[in-house]
Amino acid sequence: MAAVAAILNTHLWRWSGWTTGAVIIAVIVSLPIVSVFYLALQPTEDIWIHLVTTSFPVYVKNTLLLLVGVACSVAVIGVATAWLVSMCSFPGRRIFEWLLLFPLAFPAYVIAYAYTDLLEYAGPIQSTLRIFFEWSHPADYWFPNLRSIGGAIILMSLVLYPYVYLLARSAFLAQSVNTLEISRALGRTSWQTFFLVSLPGARPAIVVGIALASMETLNDYGTVDFFAVPTLTAGIIDVWLGMGSLAAGAQIAAMLVLFVVLLITLERASRRRKRYYQQAASRYKPLPNYSLTKWKGMCAVIICGIPVVAGFVVPVVVLTRLSIIYFNESWTPSFQKLAVNSLLVSGVAALLTVALALFISYSRRLNDGRTLQFSGTLATLGYAVPGAVLAVGILAPLGLFDNAVDAFFERYFGVSTGLLLSGTIAAVVFAYIVRFLTIAVGQIESSLGTVALSVDMAARTLGYSARGAMMRFHVPLISGGLLTALMIVFVDCMKELPATLILRPFGFETLATHVFYFASDEMLGQSALGSLTIVLAGVMPVLLLCRLIIKSRQKSAEWPQHSIKHK
Repeated sequence: MAAVAAILNTHLWRWSGWTTGAVIIAVIVSLPIVSVFYLALQPTEDIWIHLVTTSFPVYVKNTLLLLVGVACSVAVIGVATAWLVSMCSFPGRRIFEWLLLFPLAFPAYVIAYAYTDLLEYAGPIQSTLRIFFEWSHPADYWFPNLRSIGGAIILMSLVLYPYVYLLARSAFLAQSVNTLEISRALGRTSWQTFFLVSLPGARPAIVVGIALASMETLNDYGTVDFFAVPTLTAGIIDVWLGMGSLAAGAQIAAMLVLFVVLLITLERASRRRKRYYQQAASRYKPLPNYSLTKWKGMCAVIICGIPVVAGFVVPVVVLTRLSIIYFNESWTPSFQKLAVNSLLVSGVAALLTVALALFISYSRRLNDGRTLQFSGTLATLGYAVPGAVLAVGILAPLGLFDNAVDAFFERYFGVSTGLLLSGTIAAVVFAYIVRFLTIAVGQIESSLGTVALSVDMAARTLGYSARGAMMRFHVPLISGGLLTALMIVFVDCMKELPATLILRPFGFETLATHVFYFASDEMLGQSALGSLTIVLAGVMPVLLLCRLIIKSRQKSAEWPQHSIKHK
């Protein structure tokens, strides 16, 4: 009886402690999304009549064009490069495996600033052309306008295609070798095998990659604002700050959330009633490589080289040149202070995000019932919502909390507390947590999935509590996954612009806002050092991701021998 009581008490404690905590976290981080829809129900007077007859159709049209253009571009670039480096043998293939991930370190708005300086009228390219051809006036020649929706699509695609490349490459590396061998035995060429076997098998991963790139496209504000391309994200800030209507801004934000929901729904509907299977044993055989001829190999090098050069090498060279030229102007005590601001805020947000993600993930490991499944879904909605939308949603609950606390102290103690959370660094950190919790949860749950359940049972047998088992056994075992999650969230916080721009305290700047303001004033040289700093910080998790993806197939190839040796 005592043993039964102990088991029941342990189960009840597990529910009341871990599950309740996970539910509370999920409710708190979902408050911004709920408040967006609440604010959207408020009256907006005659603002919508003005919007519908003027700018709102333009917002929707540009958003759709941007989404479709970026989705198609990242799909073509990501899938083509992933297939080449995974399945083909050509000069430089092993180098391109990790070089193709480097553009991920660039925020879209930073690459926009770099190419604008390179390609504008006073830039080095047009200046050289005018000297060489002896042109003296803009009417003497035609040059493509980078500051357009086409330019925005191209530049966003250059930094977002790694989402598709990363997931497609993982899918190609995990495909069944037996299936490929059967396809070739049936007389299919390498191209037929790609289109009829490999591509359908990798389809779920590719669609997820396109969805992630589309969400990042919706989140972008710096690029579309700099290029004067009005989208729904830009419209939120314009209507809210320009027209002074939070309700109208919330209504546009609600529509943007519906865009995101539509993306997710379409992605899931595309996979409905379809199942994808792999033969477990054959996955661990070395993948066959198609040896490309000299000319085909050169084409493969060009196909893989263009995204790397255009998406990383060229903008890095441009930013480095500008940083050197304007170093004395840029490297000032104020710049050093805002760099410290970025590091501290991003570091605190990353630590809190990973801690909360570990709590949620471990709670689901202990008791993955419907309640925790629903709570986990709520807690991870933030990444699907653009930063500008989160900022709108965060201000309402924080303002309500501040007003309630201020009224309480004013009534009982005669003291006004003012704004405790609104307009503070806490609001910025909270926005980062809500937005990037999904990334941390996904990485940590993936790492926990590799830890056998026997570890939990052995820990409990030795008398460890759930928390003790987690700290003593699970955390050391998944330390690599925790570090990866921490680094990725940290860099994403460093790059985040819309939420930081709206929620930061007065006089508080980060590298992202510093770069944005200088670029908005056409002072691209002064923004270069900050831009380069953000990019260099982004290179760290890119290198780590590359290392992990290369090792994944090596471990898989070693698995059969390892298992046989221990039988």
